[in-house]
Amino acid sequence: MTKFAEIAVALPIDKLFQYKIPEELYNDVKIGVRVFVPFGPRTIVGYVVGLNDSAEVANIKEIKNVIDKQPVVNDEMLSLAKWISENYFCSWGEAIGATIPGGIKKGKESIGSRIKIPEVRPEDLIMTDPHVLMEEQKWALDEIVRSIDKNEFRTYLLHGITASGKTEVYLQAIDIVLQKGKQAIMLVPEIALTPQTIERFVSRFGHRVAVIHSHLTPAKRFLEWKKIKDGKADIVVGARSAIFSPMSKLGLIIIDEEHETTYKQDDVPRYNARDVAEERARMNKCPLILGSATPSLESYYKAKHGDYKLIRITKRIEDRLLPKMKIVDMRMDLATRKKITIFSKVLLDAMEKALNAGKQVIIFLNRRGFSTFINCKKCGLVIKCKRCDVTMVYHYEEKRLVCHYCNYHQAPPDICPKCKSGYIKYFGLGTEKVESELSRMFPNIKIARMDSDTTVKKGSHDRILEKFRSGAVNVLVGTQMIAKGLDFPQVTLVGVVSADVTLNIPDFRSSERTFNLLTQVGGRAGRGEDGGEVIVQTYAPDHYSILAAAKHDYDKFYNEEIISRKELLFPPFTNLVKVVVRARNDDLTRQAAQALAEALRAKDRDAMIAGPAPAPMARVRGYYRYNILLKGRDKKAMCALLKKVLSVHRKPHGVLVAVDVDPISM
Repeated sequence: MTKFAEIAVALPIDKLFQYKIPEELYNDVKIGVRVFVPFGPRTIVGYVVGLNDSAEVANIKEIKNVIDKQPVVNDEMLSLAKWISENYFCSWGEAIGATIPGGIKKGKESIGSRIKIPEVRPEDLIMTDPHVLMEEQKWALDEIVRSIDKNEFRTYLLHGITASGKTEVYLQAIDIVLQKGKQAIMLVPEIALTPQTIERFVSRFGHRVAVIHSHLTPAKRFLEWKKIKDGKADIVVGARSAIFSPMSKLGLIIIDEEHETTYKQDDVPRYNARDVAEERARMNKCPLILGSATPSLESYYKAKHGDYKLIRITKRIEDRLLPKMKIVDMRMDLATRKKITIFSKVLLDAMEKALNAGKQVIIFLNRRGFSTFINCKKCGLVIKCKRCDVTMVYHYEEKRLVCHYCNYHQAPPDICPKCKSGYIKYFGLGTEKVESELSRMFPNIKIARMDSDTTVKKGSHDRILEKFRSGAVNVLVGTQMIAKGLDFPQVTLVGVVSADVTLNIPDFRSSERTFNLLTQVGGRAGRGEDGGEVIVQTYAPDHYSILAAAKHDYDKFYNEEIISRKELLFPPFTNLVKVVVRARNDDLTRQAAQALAEALRAKDRDAMIAGPAPAPMARVRGYYRYNILLKGRDKKAMCALLKKVLSVHRKPHGVLVAVDVDPISM
């Protein structure tokens, strides 16, 4: 009897394709294996998602070959991928592709099957025992264990202040899960996935830990994936893609720093790992722990309204005090010193005091580069990228102007390209300039800078942190890379050079990001016995996000922020879907976006649709961009509307459309 297979392909086509199974492949074609199939003039990889005894189309093509001896995707992953395709506007095949490691997506056979899997744990690593929990930690663990014992799905929001010992709660919860013969996934933000974090898990659980993150080679990533699939690892520690780890006995999922934007995938499928984790926990009837010192507004809202169980840890381990946060009004500093300065006298005095005492200092500025723009003082010209609607940033070490969006480089001009005058001046501030100024002011101390410019080379991130940990570096200057996941007991002072950088971004989440960053970076201070201090420089000292961060008062911030979110119908009161229309011609882009918005409104008169409007960054890499924004309670319904309209809507040649569900920025 002739047999047929339903095939999903990793292309933006929202349908399945039927292929005939050749007789010689009857026993090899199973649900979850990859196959080579003819697709137009080429051969591509497809995923078998169903088997049939009859064909629905005439002149059906045959499967060419089967790639895998055993399924690479099980029923659970197929169901999870289906859920992603319905909630994040992508095809089933694209979602399935996200669940397997990149090294085997293009049809490679089991790479690495002949390679010995390297040991995770160095031989000299000292194994550690569980710590004695404080009362609040113990209460938090007891709550979570109730769900573990009942094999029930429940989401816990673990709201613990910085250095309150959330990680120890995670470790002991994982230990209990392992004792029951189950497995655990622990997600951490990519930038917090340092050797320090991994070492903490490996020193507790040894060879049972697998690590997944973006810096692994495809072969190494596949080996870790295979180790998990073969049941040789019971714990996975990793960045967002680790949520797809092929575990068969999942008993617990943890997401640390759950508010982090890096849990959102930038390209198709644009899923949020936090929501995928919740769906996977529901499928496995196991608890999900969301941990943060600064929970996302959406999660805290759900906790306040009973969708999540809220657990608080309000004290630091060993009853250490939270660092004192001092706000410096740079308007007053400017008035008394008569010129714009990078460092206030308050910050410089505090640095001198800390360094003289042999302590370490972290200086934070969420902007890299030396000068953030070059301006002609005669005609007012600001040097912009020729491909993006953004100012070029001057990098002193390279003596180049760099676009931070498309990486276009050019030499800085000596004279103004517009009026030919020599009144070219450098303005603004980046981490490179901060480092340069500190070196001039403190010539005898060792300074290191940590941003995406200094961490390009493999291993550079770890080398910088190791120098700081060993005391070879006294001052660490950096962007948000240094704001979280770091635990250095000798750091007694954190200085925030400009708290306004994130506050002035044209985005409804700018206040939330400012509060989060100030709280998180401030939490790097006072983690030892000597206590700590945080000095925040700002031109907006009365803004509620800054005032609330200074008092370590999350509820004060939440109560202020939630009012404007409700008034403007932003999350958590609605879900957002951003449609980005782009092309190389501005008029064409605007007209195409207008036509699409009208088509959406015609299809659903009740839908909340705003725009089109130029994107905040209106031109990137030569493409003009217009945004259409959909608001609604039901993500699935909004995705279904877009799929219906875009499947029949004819867009002009050269126009591209991207859909982002739950966008993290406008």
